[in-house]
Amino acid sequence: MRLRTRRDGRNHSGLRAIRGGWFGAARHIGECSGGHAANGSPSVHPWRFLLGRIRGQAGIYWQDQTISQPFIVALMTHLAEVNSDHTVLEVGTGSGYQAAILARLVRKVCTVEIIPPLAEAAAKLLSNLGYDNVSVKIGDGYHGWLECGPFDAIIVTAALEHVPPPLIEQLKVGGRLVMPLGPVHATQQLTVVEKIAPGQTKTHSAILVRFVPFTRSRD
Repeated sequence: MRLRTRRDGRNHSGLRAIRGGWFGAARHIGECSGGHAANGSPSVHPWRFLLGRIRGQAGIYWQDQTISQPFIVALMTHLAEVNSDHTVLEVGTGSGYQAAILARLVRKVCTVEIIPPLAEAAAKLLSNLGYDNVSVKIGDGYHGWLECGPFDAIIVTAALEHVPPPLIEQLKVGGRLVMPLGPVHATQQLTVVEKIAPGQTKTHSAILVRFVPFTRSRD
């Protein structure tokens, strides 16, 4: 099932801040909460994406899902090295916050969420906020989104002990995949996987993180 949004909410002027370093990216996302962008697109207030009650520093908890801290969203976006002409896959739409940040920086965002109420709520919110360059799909993100790719970058917002092979296949050569790797109920490594040639990747870790487990389909 595919859910689409309507109006244009991109702001490519923020790209320079994201590429300037993750401190700059964090500042940029903070600035996004301060008002409308120069092109009239909506600001990305984290509170717009709150779906439940606050539980600790990880973010907002709803149906066992969380909104990552703006710092982590900024860091993952920076590590993915997104550009204004990119098509980006997000696995784990959640509230839609990461997708909204990406939508202001890239040409197209394809985001997959396995929990239907979350996907439907995120698609509706992103549409109401004016983002038409985001497509939301209900499904198992382990398999990526073949029809929407290939992708210049992939961001996975849930923890798994290995990188899903279909995601590497759908990543362009030169592209980056950013995801938390490690035990699902313990601390993970925020990991960057760069595809340097067909069938060949190189990997490095950034920082220790704690993400919710990657949910798979029972089919």
